Amino acid sequence: MRIAVPDLISNSYFPAVAAVELGFFKAEGLDAELELVFPVPRTMEMLRDGELDFVAGAAHATLQAFPNWKGAKLLASLAQNTYWMLVLRSDLNAKVGDVNAVKGLKIGAAPGPDSTIRQLIKEAGIDLEKDHVEVGPVPGSTGAGVSFGVNAAKALEEGIIDGFWANAMGSEVAVRSGIGTVVLDARRGICPPAARQYTFGALVTTDAMIENDPETAQAAIRAIVNVQKALKEDSSRATAVGEKLFPPDEAGMIAGLIERDLPFYDPSISQEAVNSMNRFAKDIGLLTEDVSYDQVVASQFSGLWTG
Repeated sequence: MRIAVPDLISNSYFPAVAAVELGFFKAEGLDAELELVFPVPRTMEMLRDGELDFVAGAAHATLQAFPNWKGAKLLASLAQNTYWMLVLRSDLNAKVGDVNAVKGLKIGAAPGPDSTIRQLIKEAGIDLEKDHVEVGPVPGSTGAGVSFGVNAAKALEEGIIDGFWANAMGSEVAVRSGIGTVVLDARRGICPPAARQYTFGALVTTDAMIENDPETAQAAIRAIVNVQKALKEDSSRATAVGEKLFPPDEAGMIAGLIERDLPFYDPSISQEAVNSMNRFAKDIGLLTEDVSYDQVVASQFSGLWTG
């Protein structure tokens, strides 16, 4: 089984990473191989083309390869809510929650997540063009093994960008170095209200997998449910994963970041979450028709979410 994540050195998709590295997929009888594929639209394209079996990525990004939710479904949530943070240069003295602080700035964002920060800015009443806000990729973030968030923190320190929209690992690196300040935290509601549920981390597979090999799909869900429970019981288990996959500094941070995210480790996918995500997808032109909950979520397996 090939499972891809678009960012490895991060907290964003960590339950899927930990499920592989801590043996939870293996315990379900799945020989799972973890791959880093950046950016998230590319991971979804590879899933569509049969090069991957599962993707752990942003739920809404599924639409970039499966128009109007035709051909793929969400199996489980890796964690609830939009999971990126806006970090700005510390010397700007921006206040927490002040979206207007982005005016006149260059903000780094990865392909896929960039649509969420653009919509967030728009919903805050800011015009990207008139208010001179530039949102775009961070140089050097496309290489193999590169973490977008960690690379963005480095670019912020070097003055290449004024801020970035990325995962908590990148944010933590910037804050600890003193170069950055967290201004928005969508997962915790420090953002315009709608932005909190633009998307969420999800395990995604194809309709073909669900139809032809439902046992494997169910086994993957159980692996995610069980690893979330295990991390809630002992978040220090994240350190073993970090020491195997991350550079030393980030390996030392991961358990703390996971502990902060534990309240959001819920594999269920609610109707409200799907409705909010689809509204966002329509607003940005990624979804062009009304779809039902069952077109988005493999709801026949929802009983597995409770373990």
